[in-house]
Amino acid sequence: MKKHWIPLLLFSITLFFMTHTMAQKPSYPQSKKVDQVDTYYGVRVQDPYRWLEDDQSDETKNWVSEQNKTTTEYLKKIPYREKIRERLTELWNYERYLSPQKIGDDYIFYKNNGLQEQSVVYIQKGKTGKCEVLLDPNTFSKDGSVSLGGIFFSNDFQYMAYMVSHGGSDWREIFVMETQSKKLLPDRIQWVKFSNVAWYKDGFYYSRYDEPKGDEKLKGTNRFQKLYYHKLGTEQAKDSLILEDKKNSKRGFSAMVTDDEQYLVVSVWESASGNNLIWYKDLEEEGGFQKIIEYPDTKFTFLDSLRNQFLILTNYNASNNKVILVDLEKPGKENWKTILPESKDLLQSVSYIGGRLIATYLKDAVNKVFVYDMEGKHLHEVSLPALGSVNGFWGKANESETFYSFTSFTYPNTLYRYDIQKNQSFIFQKSEVKFAIDDFETKQIFYSSKDGTKVPLFIVYKKGLELNGNNPTLLYGYGGFNLSRQPGFVLSKIPFLEKGGIYALACLRGGNEYGESWHQAGMKEKKQNVFDDFIAAAEWLIQNKYTSKNKLAIQGASNGGLLVGAVINQRSDLFKVAIPMVGVMDMLRFHKFTIGWAWVYEYGSSENREQFPYLYAYSPIHNIKEGIEYPATLVTTADHDDRVYPAHSFKYIATLQEKNTGKNPTFIRIETQVGHGAGTSTSKSIEMETDLLSFLFYNLEIVY
Repeated sequence: MKKHWIPLLLFSITLFFMTHTMAQKPSYPQSKKVDQVDTYYGVRVQDPYRWLEDDQSDETKNWVSEQNKTTTEYLKKIPYREKIRERLTELWNYERYLSPQKIGDDYIFYKNNGLQEQSVVYIQKGKTGKCEVLLDPNTFSKDGSVSLGGIFFSNDFQYMAYMVSHGGSDWREIFVMETQSKKLLPDRIQWVKFSNVAWYKDGFYYSRYDEPKGDEKLKGTNRFQKLYYHKLGTEQAKDSLILEDKKNSKRGFSAMVTDDEQYLVVSVWESASGNNLIWYKDLEEEGGFQKIIEYPDTKFTFLDSLRNQFLILTNYNASNNKVILVDLEKPGKENWKTILPESKDLLQSVSYIGGRLIATYLKDAVNKVFVYDMEGKHLHEVSLPALGSVNGFWGKANESETFYSFTSFTYPNTLYRYDIQKNQSFIFQKSEVKFAIDDFETKQIFYSSKDGTKVPLFIVYKKGLELNGNNPTLLYGYGGFNLSRQPGFVLSKIPFLEKGGIYALACLRGGNEYGESWHQAGMKEKKQNVFDDFIAAAEWLIQNKYTSKNKLAIQGASNGGLLVGAVINQRSDLFKVAIPMVGVMDMLRFHKFTIGWAWVYEYGSSENREQFPYLYAYSPIHNIKEGIEYPATLVTTADHDDRVYPAHSFKYIATLQEKNTGKNPTFIRIETQVGHGAGTSTSKSIEMETDLLSFLFYNLEIVY
């Protein structure tokens, strides 16, 4: 008889000693402190880790290396880490499709065969024709670190401009190829950021900043954006400067050209919250720009032109948005004609295609789509397969069909072709993922925040869930910048759900779930509402026996990283695990790096006497307390993140490791050749999610 119990016993003993060892407070790399003190309106604020803001210094590079080494050593000891990696790899290995659009008689879409580092752009001849590779970003680099940042076709479809990002940076390069021959032209445009490409005749408009100096490429502030016109076949140095503002350094310009090439329409912006002005230029006449809409702190989205009228989506005197028609000869607001009035639900987006207005609404964070004629008369509703989120309905005004995608928490992204006249949807591309979709369910509840405000909460779990207060739960949130959080396929969370975990998504104030009023209720001096909403979601989950304090984890990225950092300072007792990703952690200095100044409208500024106190009161770095036990915390950032500068996370983890007195681990994971998130390769994504899930499973005591 074979002694099968011996290997099992040895494994159990090894696991016991490993668990006992990891339960001790980890030893972290030394983070030196400097005597740096700033004074804000009589308040002295220490900043002992200021030196970590210099990410190019040898000292910082050594610190990063040691921190990564310490984190990796911890993660490598988790016994089921490789099993999690194998399951994630299996899940990731499925055909997925994105962003279909029609160009002429052909169809364009993105496809990833499964484990390709970057998705490939395909062109399909007609509705049932052969698919061919149009552009393969996997040829840009060997490791997948160079990604595609957007494609833009000329009006005659002869050319395709495409943007390239290196290492996930927000900086872009523009290249041009012939659509049919796939021949790459010599044109190359550099130092493009926060721009699209607007074709006009034999060239295009784009926006760029001046070339950064020295090591400021990923760190320096981005100011004085300029709008240029590039003519095909010429050097960038010969591009024509179309628009700049030498007095307002924060102004940026986003251009588009109407389908008939009569108007150049420019959205003039100064913040990341979507507010803008509308200027235009008649390209058939001599003369400068006309400033037809000049209402700061308001959002205007140009939809299309109807002869001498502009169709515009706006929240001007309409928190939930409306569609107006602006006569260019009489552009004053007293002459605006309302086509789609504000309703009780948020009008999220509108497309003008085939003589119809296709309007996507958001009701309690779930999408509904309706079709109207040009007088605003309701024609019909677009039937969707379930409660979830839609994206798309792009195209030119004269087209008879368009495309959209649909997804939900356990519903992989599916592409649909929509016949506008017949009001019929047809599956264009569908993905099949290797997991049992029918084993899971989603419910939506509404809980009360601290001040009584009702907040939506989505909860996803395996059917048959027992409300025993002992279920491992991951609560996710964002709450800011007028951005809504909606149902979407959670591929990386499937292993967690399969092991009995609960995934919860809170639709916090500061977002756009209920329009501009919901956004403003969570910005500047009202930012605490966002933290209160998140804390209240956690308390509701505990009170209703979904989970407990020892089984609850929280996660958020970017502004959501700030959210996580703030709430574990305010309620460290409420959570067992915290994962703040690429977070804005220094609320006194965020405006000094890259595009951070564009967030002042959202947050306020420490340079404002009235705004400094509330920023200082919740800033994650400045409110870490000594003498308390923080949750097990894994901070993430990346070396090419020029959206939220990595020093935020560097200084944060150095402070947390210094002051946290408990035994829960506090680590940082610093990725290389990756930015704020967009364009991350498949292998890097799997590596990241493997580490996050391993940390989560181990610290929530989930057996895998």
